[in-house]
Amino acid sequence: MNITIENLTKKYGIQKAVDNISFNINQGEIIGFLGPNGAGKTTTMKMITTYLNPTSGNIDIAGKSVKKDGNAIRKLIGYLPEHNPLYLDMTVVDYLNYCAELQDIPKSKVLERTKKMISLCGLDREKHKKINELSKGYRQRVGLAQAMIHDPEILILDEPTTGLDPNQIVEIRKLIKEIGKEKTVILSTHILPEVEATCDRILIINRGRIVADGTAETLRKQSQGKEILTVTIEEGVTEKIIASLNALSTVDHLKKLSNQRFEITSKKDLSSKREVFNCCVKNNWILTEMVASEKKLEDIFRNLTLN
Repeated sequence: MNITIENLTKKYGIQKAVDNISFNINQGEIIGFLGPNGAGKTTTMKMITTYLNPTSGNIDIAGKSVKKDGNAIRKLIGYLPEHNPLYLDMTVVDYLNYCAELQDIPKSKVLERTKKMISLCGLDREKHKKINELSKGYRQRVGLAQAMIHDPEILILDEPTTGLDPNQIVEIRKLIKEIGKEKTVILSTHILPEVEATCDRILIINRGRIVADGTAETLRKQSQGKEILTVTIEEGVTEKIIASLNALSTVDHLKKLSNQRFEITSKKDLSSKREVFNCCVKNNWILTEMVASEKKLEDIFRNLTLN
């Protein structure tokens, strides 16, 4: 189910939490929604869920506007907020039955939906336990189950793996990928490797504005600018190697990593691979490594949000 956001703004007094943002999300996409604390992520997600009203602009979901069709839109969305809204003294089964009734699922289908969510979210062994007896990982699974109990077309997950251990993170990540085969998913997280492993596309918001939109590969290409090579040359005098590499017409600057290992930054839009190779052949140096470094998503995130 497609989501279209146009000129969306949310003000708190004179402060703009979200500042005139526009983007589209296509059916079946898993979107990673990133940004530093206070950037506007949660506010944007709350407006999509109709929990908050926009100051201006519009959100259109399947031809329905959040301004006019709030009740209809809420039925299309499953929402897991950052602070999981669980009733800890209820059992998993009772809680999910309760959530199903809140979502107006016919009584004749409540048990069927609860059983399906328990199976999908891996809660079979825990279903008769009280929620306060569950680990953080299983509580997150219960939160995902309540978000999906009414079979929504769109899932909005705010920091779904916060506080989980590495094994639990992997399990929840797999579950989200499975869900994403059938749903449109918006996933907010600070765990950047999780975004690369889970999401089809990345949106980065900073100070209320969208500063990047694309796949991880696209964002790398846009931010890379200059080729970075890691080179190891096993024979030769270090000073001569440095002087020779620095003299190459494609090299912007060189950094010595060790006596035999160097990091070479090429000039913008140029590659130094062929020149480095020919230089080694000319000087009878043994070239044992030449690897193009890939800019990390963490670096891209920092470059876009540290201002």
